Amino acid sequence: MSTTALTARQPNPALALEGAMDAFNALGKAVSRAGVPINLELLHLRASQINGCSVCVDLHAKSARKAGESEERLFAVGAWRETPFFSDAERAGLALTEALTRLADRPDAVPDELWAEVCEHFDEQQRAALVLDIAQINLWNRINVGTRQIVGEQSW
Repeated sequence: MSTTALTARQPNPALALEGAMDAFNALGKAVSRAGVPINLELLHLRASQINGCSVCVDLHAKSARKAGESEERLFAVGAWRETPFFSDAERAGLALTEALTRLADRPDAVPDELWAEVCEHFDEQQRAALVLDIAQINLWNRINVGTRQIVGEQSW
């Protein structure tokens, strides 16, 4: 694929389809109310890296930085297992993000051991919020990649 002509295939469907953005925003508010005690921008950044969504990588790196994340932690998200920069709760969230983003990579996408680790750090409402939030970032990634949205051209 040529990178010389970066143009979107169509306007972002979430903005083009009436009511779609309202649904995204409502889910985001529900996730926020659950009080997940880690910065979800890190999970959004990791899923977006895996999915190759340049729009979301750019957006969530900037949002995480604005929320106080250090450059060191942002640069290490892709190699979180090999760095000392993340708490046990963040590691559980990042592992769940990778598992739910790479569903087809193994027969048991979210092994019991991983789920038990997530349960150690998050209550039932927070786990519900995590699963829904990870699903939503994956949806955004697929929308943006599929319609070839361009970094810097978003109007949301």
